[in-house]
Amino acid sequence: MDDLPDSHFRELIHPYTGDVTEVRRPARGFSSDFAAVIRAEAGRFFVKAMFNQPGGRLDSLNRERDIAPYVESVSPRLLWSADGEGWVILGFEAIDGRTSSFDLDSADLPVIVETLNRAAAIPTPSVARDWPETRWDAFAADEAEAELFRGTSLLHTDINPSNIMIGPDRAWIVDWSWPTRGAGFIDPATFVVQLISAGHTPAEAEAWAAGCRAWQVADSRAITAFAKATMRMYGHSARSSPAAGWLQAMEDAARSWVRYRDRA
Repeated sequence: MDDLPDSHFRELIHPYTGDVTEVRRPARGFSSDFAAVIRAEAGRFFVKAMFNQPGGRLDSLNRERDIAPYVESVSPRLLWSADGEGWVILGFEAIDGRTSSFDLDSADLPVIVETLNRAAAIPTPSVARDWPETRWDAFAADEAEAELFRGTSLLHTDINPSNIMIGPDRAWIVDWSWPTRGAGFIDPATFVVQLISAGHTPAEAEAWAAGCRAWQVADSRAITAFAKATMRMYGHSARSSPAAGWLQAMEDAARSWVRYRDRA
């Protein structure tokens, strides 16, 4: 039994994989309808899929497929994709790596900073022209603050330990579900709030972000506005989903960051 979702799914991937012999679901859930590392006649693949139904979740998978050719320098390669009546499926190379650690004593942190700099150096492709970053706009104090988040850099926008994979001699940024075009400091800023949540002081977290070139040239006002918008965003989400304790933890981390920046 290969534990694939259904026979239609199996038929869609068979031209690319051959017969599947093993399916290993990740310990941590992904925001997709199916995700697994599979072993098959044609090799090993990380497979990610959504039900073929219009809407935001499918849009995110399509966006990940569209950006994949441009981020191969920092991300596992997309090897094939399959569209059918029931499913849209992406097949990536299966990498040998582990999730990163953002802890205080983590040896991964210099590697993560270097990887963020490699990602920041990727030219923004034309496909991202119509993907302006607007998700923090509703939580900015006003339109003028929201304008501080505009820019021309290609952004990942969800830098967290699960999305940075560490291998023996390199690292990858995975799960490009919502790449956008915006201010370059935003990816290092999402790194900062995650570091604070992992136990770093705001000063320590910002010291790591300072290794990112996009952070070094950022307007301090923009970073402060983003910290406050992030706090409001997580606060809104935490109140909407009170059972999701991690949202409250992220609001607390962002609030700590805002207090630090207001004192600076």
